[in-house]
Amino acid sequence: MAADGRATEIVVIGGGTAGVRLAQRLAAGATADADAPATGVTLLGEEPHAPYNRVLLGEVLAGRYGPDVISLPPAPGTVRRGVRAVRIDRAERLVRCDDGSAVPYDRLVLATGSNPVLPALRGLRQEERGGLPAGVHSFRTMDDCLALSAEVRPGTRAVVIGGGLLGVSAARALAERGAQVVLAQQGEHLMERQLDRAGSLLLRRHLESWGVEVHTECRVRGLVLDEGEGDRSSDPGPGRLAAVELADGFRLDAELTVLACGVRPRTGLARDAGLDVRHGIVVDDELRTSDPYIHAIGDCAEHGDRLYGLAGAAIEQADALARSLTAGPASGRAARYTGTRALTRLTLAALGGHAPQAPPTEGRSGPLDLAAFGETTPRPGDDVVQLTDATRGAYRKVVVRGDRLVGGVLLGDLTTVGALARTWEDDEPLPPTTPLLHLLTPDGGS
Repeated sequence: MAADGRATEIVVIGGGTAGVRLAQRLAAGATADADAPATGVTLLGEEPHAPYNRVLLGEVLAGRYGPDVISLPPAPGTVRRGVRAVRIDRAERLVRCDDGSAVPYDRLVLATGSNPVLPALRGLRQEERGGLPAGVHSFRTMDDCLALSAEVRPGTRAVVIGGGLLGVSAARALAERGAQVVLAQQGEHLMERQLDRAGSLLLRRHLESWGVEVHTECRVRGLVLDEGEGDRSSDPGPGRLAAVELADGFRLDAELTVLACGVRPRTGLARDAGLDVRHGIVVDDELRTSDPYIHAIGDCAEHGDRLYGLAGAAIEQADALARSLTAGPASGRAARYTGTRALTRLTLAALGGHAPQAPPTEGRSGPLDLAAFGETTPRPGDDVVQLTDATRGAYRKVVVRGDRLVGGVLLGDLTTVGALARTWEDDEPLPPTTPLLHLLTPDGGS
């Protein structure tokens, strides 16, 4: 409760997973604890759409789900859509918005997320035409997804730049829509942050069996734009994408290009307000910024010199902050956030009706599940256990350091992922009499 006896006003900037989860947990905490301080919550969402699960945008692009299907449960309190916060007035404790309104707060939570990274490509910036060239899209928001969906047709030549989690999802979704897809990855293998080399090769084989042409160690130099007037009524005229140029001069004809080159925390509001910002908005174990009345959670928050950029971490941070903000004075509840041991999980569904015919190899033309956690690249002295089933297209690997499980990769067969994740998250010593193979086999290796 505020010092003057009124309810504490909590303003959350950001209508994504972190912001909505916080609003939900604040409401749940206030209901469960009669001693919890009275709070009012206002959620400011820049996008006009109802809050949604960003992880499932690939399913919307693929045509599997409608936009409404991936909507998050409604956030309690006051939700304002299509409103952008433009300035934080710390002295007056006000959030200034682009519609001219000013929203007062007792506690402010920054859940501003992240922006897509736009690579330094020749021809990418078209300021005189209002931004990116026609046919070039980032893939971060619902509007990005809907714009891509409106342009893709069976046979559309599409180039996805970036072979991380987002790029792989976009490539598979475009292939589902019948596009001729080329995936260009600058690094040595796909999903470098999550997968080891063997797992990446298996993922690549799956993508190629679905008709996606994959190029690794492939640097894109620029975009080639059509400076003619166009010969189709649908052409927007000069400035539309015509090709993607590689570093060796080779050109890939392209009608669509998806930029999936990573994300960068949105820190502009915090920086302009004078808060401590490094790579992200710096927070302590109570998720407070350098201003004790302002907190940060989710993709924009940097805790312990680490940026997570994962939904699991955003949810854990929101839960921890909700416990702190709703704790009554005599509750004695600990509400410190000490970090997240995050597991990355992705399901690439089998291609449907419009997709190119894949080779009838078992395990390659069907769906692919993958999971990765911790350190997947061993250090000298680590123990590594791997199981590969080429017939089923399955691969499992764990890394053990001393008596601790420190990481793992699973593709195609996730029957052991629950037990592995619990063992890793608990960070308990492994039983000395248990064979390491037991970690990868549901029947204990028998």
